[in-house]
Amino acid sequence: MKVYYNPKLKELARKLRKNMILAEVLLWNQLKKKKMKGYDFHRQKPIDKYIVDFFCPKLKLIIEIDGETHIYKGNEDVKRQQ
Repeated sequence: MKVYYNPKLKELARKLRKNMILAEVLLWNQLKKKKMKGYDFHRQKPIDKYIVDFFCPKLKLIIEIDGETHIYKGNEDVKRQQ
């Protein structure tokens, strides 16, 4: 699986990092600085046409925190998850 970085989303990702919701902040405090079993995680990572909340390149693992912004995006979330 190749992960495609999208530089067009860089500025938006930066903005999202500065305005994370509480659940994202709490999880990030557990993931940053390789606290989770030594794995490196990135937050608000542009991949393809999406910005994922957390990404571990070694595990190729994406973690999404679905807060209020996802309430009306059920169909979009299904596409993203596929």
